[in-house]
Amino acid sequence: MTSNGNQIPRVLSIAGTDPTGGAGIQADLKSIGANGGYGMAVVTALVAQNTQGVRSVHTPPAAFLREQLDAVSDDVEIDAVKIGMLGQRPVIETVADWLGANRPAVVVLDPVMVSTSGDRLLAADAEKGLRRLLGQVDLVTPNLAELAVLLQEAPARSWEEALEQGRRLSSRHSTVVLVKGGHLESGSCPDAVVDMSAPADSQVHQLPGQRIATRNTHGTGCSLSSALATVRPQTGSWTAALSIVKDWLGTALEQSEMLDVGAGNGPVHHFHRYKSETPDMFSGQLWDQTTNIREAIFELDFIKQLEAGTLARGEFDYYLRQDALYLDGYASALRGVASLAGTEADRVFWSDAAASCIDVEAELHRDWLSAAVNGQTAGDSAETGKGPTAGDSAEAGPVTAGYLRYLQEAVDTGCYAVAVAAVVPCFWLYAHVGQVLHERYLRQPDPGAHPYRAWLHTYADPEFRAATDRAVRIMDFAAAADPDEQQRIAEAFVTAAEWELKFFDAPAYLRQTAHLAYS
Repeated sequence: MTSNGNQIPRVLSIAGTDPTGGAGIQADLKSIGANGGYGMAVVTALVAQNTQGVRSVHTPPAAFLREQLDAVSDDVEIDAVKIGMLGQRPVIETVADWLGANRPAVVVLDPVMVSTSGDRLLAADAEKGLRRLLGQVDLVTPNLAELAVLLQEAPARSWEEALEQGRRLSSRHSTVVLVKGGHLESGSCPDAVVDMSAPADSQVHQLPGQRIATRNTHGTGCSLSSALATVRPQTGSWTAALSIVKDWLGTALEQSEMLDVGAGNGPVHHFHRYKSETPDMFSGQLWDQTTNIREAIFELDFIKQLEAGTLARGEFDYYLRQDALYLDGYASALRGVASLAGTEADRVFWSDAAASCIDVEAELHRDWLSAAVNGQTAGDSAETGKGPTAGDSAEAGPVTAGYLRYLQEAVDTGCYAVAVAAVVPCFWLYAHVGQVLHERYLRQPDPGAHPYRAWLHTYADPEFRAATDRAVRIMDFAAAADPDEQQRIAEAFVTAAEWELKFFDAPAYLRQTAHLAYS
């Protein structure tokens, strides 16, 4: 809530310009508007730049900067300030002095030192002043190189080192630090809110994220920091604000290729939410259409017994073996979807998802199934009971084989949106069922004694949840881009959801048709 109860925060950006519109004040104003705020701007520097680099910088007199700042604060009640490029020591001192007299409830500092194209945007003699300014802000959002400069240390080489640097910076300046993993060389892209003044168990809040393959990263730091300044007054929490902004910015990066701006590092698509009819409505409609399928899944004996921990070990082993076989085929389908994708970001996402099926999930299955061969449960012993045996399921059962045939048929249509709709239910229903089961399991009197607790914990993996959200967004945009095929797209989604129901019920299905013997 803003200072006067208004739902629209009034956000002031203090930063340099970008005539191509992708960074600086221009990006800030877009970010503020896209996230529900009213944007205002005070110019610190006039920058001649484009997507390929900075050509020159003109800094107006510091006295004129102060006139701009006073003109805004004398007339408008400001709910949040985002500070970007300051450039020179007199500029920093002017902003610091103005903050001392007019500090709003939320102040975010993006310590702009070097542009994406490698151009230095902060004079060397101004670094000391910028460090002093940290004591006047609520949140600082450095990239890894800037984090190192602020600490006068070498850049972090791993996420763990980056978090430690974030802790030191937060402690040293009594401010909240956003540690960003965007410059790490890894497939993931985590972020963390670090506040060493908080209680020991809540000093670091990490949010996982998927790296998005795109060269269009011009102005990403500006956009992120100004969006956080806008959302924080609406949520009252930096962690909640980051969760909302991270999702918005992720899609802005995914959809950036639609803009086709510049020959260098292009901008993100700030207004992706407003590109025609709201595409999110399509996935919502599909979710509503499959309500009966989700309800039927939770009525299955397999799901009920898995939740209670009474599931016969033979049935669980059979499910695992079929799931391992399914994941191998599902990875092939995902690679097929990747081959149909029209953007590099989508191709990389589906290819990474295929690799995850083999490298991550299959490894977990091997651990469980290896234990099954030795008559044990991974992590603990379980009730064996009577049921189909793991050894009887070395080949794909009829449900597994049928499901995989259907996915391949969807890919073979050659329609990207149809293929995406066919593979998304495996993400979405698995994540939904897993979340519900995990929450119910934690409410049990003695969850530590649950024989399948290690498996249930995998359902709650935040990285899988983030990947699921992104897969659903991709489906929405693919459907919006192909409106003539939306009936076929919906049919593909519902059919795949029906196969998910059959797959969860596969052990019972095979018992009923006498395809499995009992141990």
